[in-house]
Amino acid sequence: MVIGICSALERAQWTVWDQQAVMTPASYVEAVHRSGAMVLLLPPDPALTAEPDEVLDLLDGLMLAGGSDIEPDVYGAPRHPLTVDTVRVRDDFEIALAGRALERDIPVLGICRGMQVLNVVRGGTLVQDLPERYGHSDHRRVTGSFEGSDHEVRLAAGSLAARAAGELRHATKSHHHQGVERVGEGLVVTGWTDLDDVPEAIEDPTRSFALGVQWHPEADDRSRLIGALVDAARARRAGRVQEVG
Repeated sequence: MVIGICSALERAQWTVWDQQAVMTPASYVEAVHRSGAMVLLLPPDPALTAEPDEVLDLLDGLMLAGGSDIEPDVYGAPRHPLTVDTVRVRDDFEIALAGRALERDIPVLGICRGMQVLNVVRGGTLVQDLPERYGHSDHRRVTGSFEGSDHEVRLAAGSLAARAAGELRHATKSHHHQGVERVGEGLVVTGWTDLDDVPEAIEDPTRSFALGVQWHPEADDRSRLIGALVDAARARRAGRVQEVG
């Protein structure tokens, strides 16, 4: 199985270098490897934004990783002062890939920013700063760290989120300051945080596996969510082999 992971485009430092780099935290890759699949890293590519099938034909599943804020213009909103570090070329790329993957029913898992991308793909909007809206910073207690970030979410019985997590109350690691506001067309909210009822999971019940979670399963060795994506990718590949056969 091949899982494509959309990569960030950020300025980075390593050894003697300080320059633009294509980046994916190793925790995402390692989680996919532990689940028995290969990884194809997908940097923003305008050519693939225009023709996403060229890369989707190579994939059994797609993961939208966490990262920078999404450009508000994409979902028709003015920029909030605390919406920062947007990368429009990445937004356009991931929206194109995710939208086409949903159309083709390729398994998709959106993580943190990735959940927000899925919502935007379907015409949804975002809360641009949760601390301002709800009066607390418990969704991102320590910037740049998951320290002290654990909190529980409630998952809807029978939902894909609950099946993937293997339980109805799920301990999570959180690190975000934005979240889903208006839910996109065809999506349903199937997870909520006990902190303030902010949506923590969304899914499309008409697809075989289309799930967005606001937390970070790649940071939790106990999490079953990335394994569930790989299982869905394996099932899709097996089905395609049978069709050819």
